[in-house]
Amino acid sequence: MDYKDYYETLGVNKSASTDEIKKAYRKLAMEYHPDRKPDDTQAEEKFKEINEAYQVLSDDDKRAYYDRLGSAYSNYQQSGGPRSGFDWNQWGYGQSGGQPGGMRVEFEGDLGDLFGSTGGFSDFFSQIFGGMGRSAGMEEVYRSQRQRQAPQPQYQSEMIISLQEAFRGSSRKVRIGERHFDVKIPKGAKSGTKLRLKGAGPTGPNGQPTDIYLVIKVSPDPRFERSGDNLHTEVFVDIPTAVLGGKVSVPTLGNSVSLMIPAGTQPEQTFRLKGKGMPNLKSSSRAGDLLATIHIAIPKKLSKRQRELYEQLSKEA
Repeated sequence: MDYKDYYETLGVNKSASTDEIKKAYRKLAMEYHPDRKPDDTQAEEKFKEINEAYQVLSDDDKRAYYDRLGSAYSNYQQSGGPRSGFDWNQWGYGQSGGQPGGMRVEFEGDLGDLFGSTGGFSDFFSQIFGGMGRSAGMEEVYRSQRQRQAPQPQYQSEMIISLQEAFRGSSRKVRIGERHFDVKIPKGAKSGTKLRLKGAGPTGPNGQPTDIYLVIKVSPDPRFERSGDNLHTEVFVDIPTAVLGGKVSVPTLGNSVSLMIPAGTQPEQTFRLKGKGMPNLKSSSRAGDLLATIHIAIPKKLSKRQRELYEQLSKEA
């Protein structure tokens, strides 16, 4: 199995800050997003690689773990060891040699499917980080109790979902050992939202089955920035539309909507679309707003006639 250089994938240095990593991800994800390049299989694969790299480098714990793996792999190669001889097994996140925790949760289906059919993680990611959604390592967490009985352990695992799933709500089938559970992801779910599987864990010190908590992590969407229940997006319009006013298409997590912008709309001007944001987690009948920031698209090439018109306009301005 080949080592994947996630820093190279995103085009950043190993010392890059979180903001630099996020900026690089957004730029590349917008460029290779399947909506922009439909039926382009190479762009689709590139999008998967970009998303996988960001899943690791945007998480402080996973990034630190990945950096330790990279150092070990580099030292091994410098010592003359063949690439095929590196012991990947000791680097399984959540397995022996990796993060502690002997229990595993296995998810039926491909929970790495983050953007419709374009998601998925590589074998490298699956080996090192347990495949996340496919087979996530469990972390045992003990509550602090002042009661006399032994503390009842809890188990939790991260579940990655897309922003689209958080918007619409979805369901997953989870397999724990030989048992199967249906997990409902509520509309408006956020990173940190916990879903409780009552009695799904092993028997605790008090002889009762323990619970398992699935901790939601919402994967970033290159089209939107989330702020609570509000969403922010960017819309590019041509010069005539900005000057004269007109309808522009604004993407949402549902269907695209038309926005009528007034004549003289300025660059970076923001319009609020009521109720087009994320559903509220506690009350799905309520929703946040979508804030659309306008950017003026300056043409890079002009026809002869277009140039004449712009020159005439410049003289009359």
